[in-house]
Amino acid sequence: MCGIAGFSGSVSNSSASLSMMIESINHRGPDDRGLWFDDNTQIGLAHARLSILDLSSAGHQPMHSKSGRYVIIFNGEIYNYKKILSELEMVSQIKMEGHSDTEVLLAAIENWGLEKTLIKTSGMFALALWDRKKNILSLARDRIGEKPLYYGWVKSAFVFASELKAFKQLEGFNNEIDRSALALLLRYSSIPAPFSIYQDIYKLLPGHILEFNPKSRKIKDYKFWSLKEAYKTGKNFNNLNSDKKAVSTLENVLSDAVAQQMQADVPLGAFLSGGIDSSLIVSLMQNQSRQRVNTFSIGFDVKDFNEAEHARAVAAHLGTDHFDMYVTEQDALDVIPYLPHIYDEPFADSSQIPTYLVSKIAKQKVTVALSGDAGDELFGGYNRYIFTKNMFKKIKKTPSPIKYLARKLIYSLSEESWNKYFGNLFEKRFSNFGYKLHKGADVLNSTSIRELHLKLASLIQNPTDWLIDTPEHLTILNDGIDRYAEFSQIEQMMIYDLLTYLPTDILTKVDRAAMAVSLETRVPFLDPSVIEFSAQLPLNYKIRNGESKWILRELLYKYVPKDLIERPKMGFAVPLAQWLRGPLRDWAEVLLDERRLQNEGYFNAKVVRDKWNEHISGKRNWHYQLWNVLIFQSWLENNS
Repeated sequence: MCGIAGFSGSVSNSSASLSMMIESINHRGPDDRGLWFDDNTQIGLAHARLSILDLSSAGHQPMHSKSGRYVIIFNGEIYNYKKILSELEMVSQIKMEGHSDTEVLLAAIENWGLEKTLIKTSGMFALALWDRKKNILSLARDRIGEKPLYYGWVKSAFVFASELKAFKQLEGFNNEIDRSALALLLRYSSIPAPFSIYQDIYKLLPGHILEFNPKSRKIKDYKFWSLKEAYKTGKNFNNLNSDKKAVSTLENVLSDAVAQQMQADVPLGAFLSGGIDSSLIVSLMQNQSRQRVNTFSIGFDVKDFNEAEHARAVAAHLGTDHFDMYVTEQDALDVIPYLPHIYDEPFADSSQIPTYLVSKIAKQKVTVALSGDAGDELFGGYNRYIFTKNMFKKIKKTPSPIKYLARKLIYSLSEESWNKYFGNLFEKRFSNFGYKLHKGADVLNSTSIRELHLKLASLIQNPTDWLIDTPEHLTILNDGIDRYAEFSQIEQMMIYDLLTYLPTDILTKVDRAAMAVSLETRVPFLDPSVIEFSAQLPLNYKIRNGESKWILRELLYKYVPKDLIERPKMGFAVPLAQWLRGPLRDWAEVLLDERRLQNEGYFNAKVVRDKWNEHISGKRNWHYQLWNVLIFQSWLENNS
């Protein structure tokens, strides 16, 4: 994994500015650094390297192609680079200086062009490519968005980087906060592409190539890969005629993806929560390894938020070399002051805290860690899919007065009260029953699956009410365009989550937390072959008889006993509601001070204060919504 940065255009003290840009993201690649600046074209490229494949100087970047036509900076890994090299050797005589995937990628681009090369790749990446012949600067990002890439304008210069902090090194950076992006943060806890917290700065959409012409100053942006097309192709080639064949095919496809992603010239391991997805990835790793796989988890003293004991049991069964660490409440709280720097733009998924802590533990032993992320989105793992499948028709048929009374009844008790009095009745199906019940009440008046999905995905249903004179950017969840009508309603929800929640929240959370400690993370579920296999699976293989991830469970049971796995889905949570009433209360009071909110001019102080007072009184739980506000306030304090 690495960090990249650069610019095109007039930048004062160009070489020094380029150096400062890459220095600011040195945590992404502390092993080596490279700069390249062309005085004639005013193109600057910078690279910070975390050495994973080919630790020698042959992997140094920026890297020039053999002909001298191309210069590349590359962040990520191409897992099938050996296959691509073999293909290249069949059509041309090439001599490699080393054995890095970047060198192979550059040779492929020279032979086939950028778009064709990227289509052939299996990997995660963000890259910048300068074409000296055409005088075109190209940026590209992997299919689903594992690796970040920002671009935009600082004064008159076109700029790009792995993280926003690189832009702040440029003289004259004073881009205004995008208030409409702040509305998105309140709704989703993160800011989806193509938007960023700053005006004139954007995130490149996953699966896209952007071409910038320095002469005309024009941008062309187009897709090189489409999730929709992958799903359509998958439906056309569905030939799974039995449960046994489906499970066997998944095992082959996912095992191959895991094997490819276990390639590294440095120590490697995996995150293990003891849940279905991470347990399956670790099972397939250990099945293919002659050595004990390093696995990592963290535990909390609070029972409802502790998965470490489950992870330890799975690790013992599989025979991994397991490392876990119980962190105290103070360990977790100590991370909070660093969040604005780690995440760079406001990011408010509170599982960022344990994610950072487990990354820190893993880095003590390994440089690369595989994760089980994306299993939920690809194979129907979220409770909202089951809820929608089972309940939406009933909701539509229920008279409005009854729905109104049901919502009133649910809201009459706090989440804690529901958990206290009724949680035990549902503990085999749901963790945090009270929160889920309140969330269900929010969507009882939905009139369509699309509306229901948006409400389930939203932490704040009407974020503009919390803000002062701020419209909200539209996203693909609420822009009214019906893009996926040919798929079933549940499949549509999964596709939208793959395009929004996964890259914007999950992958962002893991990338920033791991890169803050110079740890590379890899996601086998996002191998193109696994995505394509998921696309061809009928929904019945994903959700069956009210059970999520049916096919993943069936495969996992070949390696791990059922009783070690079956329990309510917990997520990677922290006791945020209690913290805000306890050790974080003073910190929050300062950030949510009414006069401060009024002077800053972003938030409707009365709405925020009313929610805060309700929360600290225990009348309602507003911890997730208030966390979104607090994270922005903390970020603003650190970036003023």
